[in-house]
Amino acid sequence: MPTYDFVTLDVFTDRRFGGNQLAVFTDARGMSDADMQSLAAEMNLSETTFVLPPDDPAHTARVRIFNRTAEMPFAGHPNVGTGYVLADMGRDRDGVLVFEELAGLVEVKVERDGAGRLAGAAIAAPQALSTGFTMTPEQIAQCCMIDPSDVIVARHKPIQASVGVDFVFAEVTAQALAKAGPNLTGSREVAAAIPEVGHRLSVHLYVRDGDKLRVRMFAPLSGTFEDAATGSANATLAALLLSLDGGETAAFDVTQGVEMGRPSRLKVTAHRAADGVRATVGGGCAPMFKGQVTL
Repeated sequence: MPTYDFVTLDVFTDRRFGGNQLAVFTDARGMSDADMQSLAAEMNLSETTFVLPPDDPAHTARVRIFNRTAEMPFAGHPNVGTGYVLADMGRDRDGVLVFEELAGLVEVKVERDGAGRLAGAAIAAPQALSTGFTMTPEQIAQCCMIDPSDVIVARHKPIQASVGVDFVFAEVTAQALAKAGPNLTGSREVAAAIPEVGHRLSVHLYVRDGDKLRVRMFAPLSGTFEDAATGSANATLAALLLSLDGGETAAFDVTQGVEMGRPSRLKVTAHRAADGVRATVGGGCAPMFKGQVTL
C-alpha cells in the first residue's frame, strides 16, 4: 500500500498557533480524486493541497486544492503555504515558483528575513478582477446574523467578485463585524434564491479604515463556518476597492481571524493591468507537523 508524506503549517502569521492551518501532501502521485477529497475531509482544515508533477516542465508543479467538500480552482493561503513548503525543499528558482491550477497559472515569490531564512511567500492571483451578481443587505444579514442596517452600501452593494474563486463582499459597521456569525440555514435559503451561487456561497465582510481592513469570511455551505485567513478573498477585495476608488495601484494591511483566536495578517496589493485589475497577497508561514498516511 502506498505511503504519502504530508506537512502542516500556519499561514499568514509569523508564529505558531496563529493564521490559517494548511496541510500539504508533497508528492501526491498515485492518488485518485476520491483519495484527495477523503484526505482533505479527514484533515478537516479549510483547505489541503496535493502536489503533482507539472504538465509543462517549465513550471514548478501542478497543485490541486481541496476544501472539506470539493476541489477549489484557486485559493490564497494554500498557495502561499505550498510555495513555502516547496521552497524549503529547494524547488524554487531564484525565489520563484509557478503552479498549474484549475484557475490558471499562479506565480509564488518566496520571502526571506534579514538573515536569509525562509519567512513566507506572496502570490499573484491567476485572473483579473471580475464581478457578478449583487445581493441585498437583507440577504447578507440572513447569512451572517446581523441587521440589514449594518450593511453599508454607499460604496457598493454586496457583490460577487473573483480573481480566481468567487466570494460575495459586503462592507459593514465595526459593531456588526464583531457580532457576525455564520447562519447555515440562512445561507442555504439565500443560495437557493440566487441561481448564480451554485453549491458555494462564501461571504466576506469587511470594515475599512484607510489602507487598513478588518475582515471575516463565512462559508458554511462548503464546511468552513469561518476562515482564519482568506488570501484569495482579500486579494479580490483589494482589486475590487481599487476598481471603485480609481487610481493605478493600492495596498492594504488586512487583519483576520481575531474573533477565532487565530490572528492573521495579510498584505494585499492591486494594480491596473492591460487585462483589468490584478492583485497579489502575501504573508508569513510557521511550520507545524510532519507525518505520513498509508492508503
